[in-house]
Amino acid sequence: MTQTSGSAQPSHAEGPTAPVAKKVPHTREHHGDVFVDNYEWLRDKESSEVIEHLKAENAYQEAVTAHQEPLREAIFQEIKGRTQETDLSVPSRKDGWWYYTRSVEGKEYGIQCRVRAANSGNPVADWTPPAVEPGVELPGEEVLLDGNAEAEGKPFFSIGGTAVTLDGNLYAYAVDNSGEERFTLRIKDLRTGELLPDVIENIFYGVAFSPDGTRIFYTVVDDSWRPYQVKSHVLGTPVSEDEVIYQEDDVAMWLGFELSSDRRYLVLSIGCSEFSETRLLRFDDFDAGLSTVISRDEHILYEAEPFLLDGVDGQKAETILLTHNKGAINSMVSIADPAEFAKPLSEQNWRTVVGHSDAVRVNGAGVTSTHLVVSVRQDTIERVQVLPLAGLGTAAQGAAVEPAFDEELYTAGVGGTDYEAPVIRIGYTSYFTPSRVYDFVLPTAALPHGELLLRKESPVLGGYTASDYVATREWATAADGTRVPLSVLRHASLARDSSAAGLVYGYGSYEVSMDPGFGVARLSLLDRGIVMVIAHIRGGGELGRRWYDDGKKLNKKNTFTDFIAATDWLASSGWVAPERIAAMGGSAGGLLMGAVANLAPEKYAAIVAAVPFVDALNTILDPELPLSALEWEEWGNPITDPEVYEYMKSYTPYENIRAVSYPQIAAVTSFNDTRVLYVEPAKWVQVLRSETTGSAPIVMKIEMDGGHGGASGRYVQWRERAWDYAFVADSLGAVELLPGAGLK
Repeated sequence: MTQTSGSAQPSHAEGPTAPVAKKVPHTREHHGDVFVDNYEWLRDKESSEVIEHLKAENAYQEAVTAHQEPLREAIFQEIKGRTQETDLSVPSRKDGWWYYTRSVEGKEYGIQCRVRAANSGNPVADWTPPAVEPGVELPGEEVLLDGNAEAEGKPFFSIGGTAVTLDGNLYAYAVDNSGEERFTLRIKDLRTGELLPDVIENIFYGVAFSPDGTRIFYTVVDDSWRPYQVKSHVLGTPVSEDEVIYQEDDVAMWLGFELSSDRRYLVLSIGCSEFSETRLLRFDDFDAGLSTVISRDEHILYEAEPFLLDGVDGQKAETILLTHNKGAINSMVSIADPAEFAKPLSEQNWRTVVGHSDAVRVNGAGVTSTHLVVSVRQDTIERVQVLPLAGLGTAAQGAAVEPAFDEELYTAGVGGTDYEAPVIRIGYTSYFTPSRVYDFVLPTAALPHGELLLRKESPVLGGYTASDYVATREWATAADGTRVPLSVLRHASLARDSSAAGLVYGYGSYEVSMDPGFGVARLSLLDRGIVMVIAHIRGGGELGRRWYDDGKKLNKKNTFTDFIAATDWLASSGWVAPERIAAMGGSAGGLLMGAVANLAPEKYAAIVAAVPFVDALNTILDPELPLSALEWEEWGNPITDPEVYEYMKSYTPYENIRAVSYPQIAAVTSFNDTRVLYVEPAKWVQVLRSETTGSAPIVMKIEMDGGHGGASGRYVQWRERAWDYAFVADSLGAVELLPGAGLK
């Protein structure tokens, strides 16, 4: 087996030998604390010695897990066998066209298409999507972009944004062929099929045309991969002349943009997790430049959107919609006249539209030409509510209407809509209901409660029956008495005899919620008798802003102890044998995996940590590394704050590995990941192997052509998921299907 330097050491008796990286002491000193890091040299991505070491890690994991290949293949075939490979999305209308994506059996990537829309004068009929059949071309169908043709001969393919001009003539698309999340923007003339000479390199996610189609807006990242510039390119001019619309120099702030719903404004969003700033640019007064709604100096976390609201005199009045946390930890919705923002904050008059509630988290709000659309979260569940614009913010304001669904644990979210549409598109899913697409007809006097119209439920093949599975809401009790919600998933035929295997999954950072959602791949675990617990731990957003605040910065350890409490609940639930529990998480959830491995290694038979943020303190101490400065609002700033440094060092996985018997561990990463660098798991596994007192193998699987989400292409991604799940199932001795389970 290829080795880098130093000697190889046995990972377990009579098995393959793990690669041992040489030790090159690197001293880190902050706030009087000295930490010696022997593996920092692995950060040199250009080093041939580092490349050889990573290849040796792959060779080692392949040898250690070779016996899992039949199980991996079986799970892959189960995923494939349940997926309708030739399929299409529900067409979405934008202006005069219906846009949709086709997938074709044997093809890795989607094919973007469109057909013309009709305008009969019947609003609901005109917004009813055409019946598109898998594999059947519609009359007049145009192919905008065939991802398979674009990806041919490339190691990676991902689309970072698309846009179409208002007249439907020009189509812009941004492509990444490395996994580094830097995209090349091209523009196609859909009338001729020819590409324009305008090519813009190294842009970030998101593109948009100006309403007149003469300009395209895009975002650029700095050397640390932080989006910091919004630029404007005038079609037909040299890229070198592109105008910087705005540049954000604060390294702790993220920059993005979008068009207002009515496309009268460019809306720039600048912010971190604790406060923000919105700047507006009117397209009909472009040279006037940007105006600020509320300065970041007020330390308010908000989103703002300008729109036109019918005034008491029947005239359209310019209005600003605010979703904000001013005096409202869970946020609320207000509206205000633009002139108010010229006054001191304390003198501004905002009219309440959706008031604050300790039980309801307001996630965001937007407008159509007739309604306000609000996304809220209550009892962990994301919901959609609509209110008429007529009377908004006055005593005559109408009541909110919420589409009703019949499951306890589900996710419903607005999937995009056109400003003039009489319907909004809603995506719906639950743990065992495949994703559905609804159009919700907005309420009118004749239809006061609106109407849900099911447009599609994604087909699941292989004899799938939802009633074969069960999802329940349970609660674990943390050490401090906090009740932690759990989603518990299992096969309906499983006996509650304390003999089954279990898997606990968690994330718990950035106010990201682990919402109910259908997963074909997950069925392969449940069919093998594994009980899966999704732990909605503090640091996520499931129970509102306080739930997030209680799991960040100097409260971060609550995230880890909540996860362990979820594990203890599963161990004593009567479903599983306590010695047959595994854990899984990715990115910040990978940091979680590293933390619980150090805190309670005896509770887990195996741990899978995907793109794991296990060297978090080292990363955040270096503001030159990708995205590091943006992390200060999540974890604290250990560079300037000794208390934060000490607290982080007490839990970050890399610094807290100790001489205990660690379980089987798989660190899964990508060479080109720009969010969590490959070096973090590479260093982590070296120290784990050197310190563990046990014999369980510790492996690292690295995708040499992938990014933060792994490799591209749906079949490749299915195989990656099969690898993860086979590692778990094999580690738990749960490789056989339950009687009657599996593909039919």
